[in-house]
Amino acid sequence: MATKNLSDYDISKVPSATGIKVAIVVAEWNFDITSALRDGAVETLLKHGVNEKDIFVEYVPGSFELIHGSKVVYEKYSPDGIIAIGAVIRGETPHFDFISQGVTYGIARLNVELDVPVIFSVLTTNNKEQAFDRAGGRLGNKGTEGAITLIKMISLAKK
Repeated sequence: MATKNLSDYDISKVPSATGIKVAIVVAEWNFDITSALRDGAVETLLKHGVNEKDIFVEYVPGSFELIHGSKVVYEKYSPDGIIAIGAVIRGETPHFDFISQGVTYGIARLNVELDVPVIFSVLTTNNKEQAFDRAGGRLGNKGTEGAITLIKMISLAKK
C-alpha cells in the first residue's frame, strides 16, 4: 500500500526466530531490486535471532522460476520456511499479467503442498520507481516484511 512503510512493525509482536532455518529464493531478473529485498530479509532474520549459518540463499533466473526454486530449496535444505523474492515490472505487453498471475498461483499452491510456509515477497509494480520505493526506498522494504511474516508463520505452525 502506497501510504504504509513496509518496514514499520512492532518488534514486541515478533516471536523469537532463534533456532529456525530459512531458505530464500531470489530472482536474478531486476537484481538491483531483488538484491535489496534479499538484504532486507537477511538483516531482519539476523536481527530476530536466526543464525547466519541457518539462512540459505539460492538464485533463479526470474520470478516465474521462484516456484520450482522454492520446491528445490525445500527438498535440499529442509528449512522451517521459505521466502520467495522477485520483482515483476509492467511493460508494454501482457507478459506482466501472465508472470504475476503464474507466480502468485504457484506460490499459493506450494503453501498447500509443502509443510512449511512459502512467503510471497514478489513486487508487482507499474514501474521501477515503485519497485525501488518498496525495496528499501520511501515505503520501506518488502524483504523485511517477508522475513517478519515468515517468522510469525513459523511460530504459528510450532504452537
